[in-house]
Amino acid sequence: MAGMRLASPLWALRQGYSPGAVGVLLALFSLSQVFLALPAGRFADRHGLKRPVMLSVLAASMGAGLAALAPLFEVLCVSALMTGGATGVAIIALQRHVGKMSQDTQALRLSYSWLAIGPAISNFVGPLTAGLLIDHAGFSTAFAAMALLPWLAWFAVRQLPQIQPHTASQPASRRAWDLLARPDFRRLLLVNWFLSSCWDMHTFVVPLLGHERGISASAIGAILGGFALSAALVRMALPLLTAHVPEWKVFTAAMLSTGVLLAIYPLLQGALWLGLGSALLGITLGCVQPMVMSTLHHIMPPERHGEALGLRLMAINASSVAMPMVFGSLGAVVGVAGLFWCAAVSVSLGSRLARHMSNN
Repeated sequence: MAGMRLASPLWALRQGYSPGAVGVLLALFSLSQVFLALPAGRFADRHGLKRPVMLSVLAASMGAGLAALAPLFEVLCVSALMTGGATGVAIIALQRHVGKMSQDTQALRLSYSWLAIGPAISNFVGPLTAGLLIDHAGFSTAFAAMALLPWLAWFAVRQLPQIQPHTASQPASRRAWDLLARPDFRRLLLVNWFLSSCWDMHTFVVPLLGHERGISASAIGAILGGFALSAALVRMALPLLTAHVPEWKVFTAAMLSTGVLLAIYPLLQGALWLGLGSALLGITLGCVQPMVMSTLHHIMPPERHGEALGLRLMAINASSVAMPMVFGSLGAVVGVAGLFWCAAVSVSLGSRLARHMSNN
């Protein structure tokens, strides 16, 4: 999906589509996750890891394969829906599986940090591979290569032992929305939303900024790859750095640091400086997800972990559907720099929510 998220908007821009159309295309990567997240969470609670991952592999491979066979805007929209939805279903199953494997807080943080390295590495390998293939072999070859990558996921998980679903009885009238009655869960969702919106904004704006400044697809892929690589590195070190630090302090520091970096980013010139800014943003944003996951695991009932993960993913991706279109429309009014400064102010103000989590 990470490679498709780079290749698809670049193809659309080179075909003359507007930033608004590119925003719609990027939003579709998250749209199917909005509707699939809750069913996927319940499906994972019932069936565990392997069945959701197998279905996800098939859908992602087919979606990217369609783009390779017929690179048209309408086909890319279908491809975005398929690859995005498949990724969301697999992520929920993996996150639930890892949470069930961990026995204490430190093991939980360590497990989620390792798991979070996977998407970070994907966000390095996918855009960089796609960018190189676009420059040297064309878009169809890049899309075909993305169609092969999901099968590596299946080979990685097919030998894992299955964890039995939780057997606690549940009321027939149980609704996922009941989870939102918990103030700690609502606050966690909002903190996660502020930071993931900054991630989405960076992913959306970098191809536009690179295209506007005449930076090659390979360099744009490298900039996004540097962001992902730094996120992976900080996640490897996170269990040691935060062994005795409460989650709310990590969230607060990450949000304030992100605000400062976003304010500076549009002032940077050249691919090298943009890459450095992206790498620093990768550090501040990359440290958040493992802490979110460990917090969620502690505050939610064990038999509803999959459901809570699905609700979280649905909320984040509902934002990811809307925000690229908002970015595209707002960017036409305030410009690229204005987008960064608006995001900087928002995430800095949102850090107050993280400080209030200290009362949980």
